[in-house]
Amino acid sequence: MVSRPAKAIGNSPLTGLVTLKAMAKEAMPYDIAIANDKPTLLEFYADWCTTCQGMSPTVKNLADKYSDRVNLVMLNIDDPQWDNLVQEYQVTGIPQYTFIDAETQTVDTLIGKVPQTIMAQVFDRLVE
Repeated sequence: MVSRPAKAIGNSPLTGLVTLKAMAKEAMPYDIAIANDKPTLLEFYADWCTTCQGMSPTVKNLADKYSDRVNLVMLNIDDPQWDNLVQEYQVTGIPQYTFIDAETQTVDTLIGKVPQTIMAQVFDRLVE
């Protein structure tokens, strides 16, 4: 009998989904973020999206690091209330990370699996 090594729980899809749901619950509401004169990261996601789940630890780390200077808004594309924002920000794939400055102008948009170093560079530009 051949035994396979146990999968690390920290890398499991379930852990990613739990992190994604927790982030969504803690995220700032869109209306408040747009009105508070701070730059904002809009994350367009879906619970079923495995890339969204996989990216959630990276986004959480960066959101925690920049939380005093940047809003995090999580918008589930499966929720019809966000249909107008999906159109406005031209969401073509998920996860989509749309970085907007304090004047609500789009600074950058990243789609899919993005290395943490690239995301950190955009966060740094956002808070300059």
